[in-house]
Amino acid sequence: MEGSRPESGSGNNKVYPKPNGEGAVSAYNQNIDISGEDTEYGCCGYALMGISVFIMILIFPIALCAGIKVVQEYERAVIFRLGRLVKGGAKGPGIFFIIPCTDEYRKVDLRTVSFDVPPQEILTKDSVTISVDAVVYYRVQDATMSIANVENADGATRLLAQTTLRNMLGTKSLSEVLTDREYISAGMQSTLDEATDPWGIKVERVEIKDVRLPVQLQRAMAAEAEAAREARAKVIAAEGEMNASRKLKEAADVMSESPNSMQLRYLQTLTSISAEKNSTIIFPLPIDMLSTMMKK
Repeated sequence: MEGSRPESGSGNNKVYPKPNGEGAVSAYNQNIDISGEDTEYGCCGYALMGISVFIMILIFPIALCAGIKVVQEYERAVIFRLGRLVKGGAKGPGIFFIIPCTDEYRKVDLRTVSFDVPPQEILTKDSVTISVDAVVYYRVQDATMSIANVENADGATRLLAQTTLRNMLGTKSLSEVLTDREYISAGMQSTLDEATDPWGIKVERVEIKDVRLPVQLQRAMAAEAEAAREARAKVIAAEGEMNASRKLKEAADVMSESPNSMQLRYLQTLTSISAEKNSTIIFPLPIDMLSTMMKK
């Protein structure tokens, strides 16, 4: 069994597959679980463990204090015995015991962690340079894999989030970046979750915080939007004038059928003017009288 454990060369971390079962022990642990043979740790390993146990018996009170460890509800402890993962996966929460001379352990926090992706200068599909930042929420779902499969799960996740943000937005146009934020965030979350799965990391949510445009582009877009608004305002005003002229023509046609309606309109106009306490005096003069005088 000494040669059954995969070794990782310098600078080359091995990535082990996900477990197919429902247990919490990863496939990495399954490869090194105790199989019942007495040669798992080798002769030297068992000799060291026997010596450690003998020393613990001699100094039992001190060894008891040094061997009992406690982890919180949101933590797990990954134990290494003589450099190998201990059978059973991560320990906790609560109390567990280690052999002081041969065991060492590392705590892993399972709480959700959030971090800001630094602003990234990105060239979009339509050759526009923008600055985009985001926020990522993730947690450790397999403590053993996060320790055994990657040197620094937190740092690796942060770097991967930056590159994923650049790669995702580099394939989108500016209009898509501004309008399809939810779709882009969901795509980033799926990509990050799939990439960090061998590290025991679960990416829960990705949100794009802000999209910054160059100042010249902002001015150009503002001028374009202002011109579009002015054009719409002119069209609306022209449509209003056209509708008003149609209504006036209809009103003139109605008044032409009854000459007395014009006199009633005069009186209504005088009533509205007098209600405003105006000193101007208006005397209505029929148009027919003027036409008769002009003919004479």
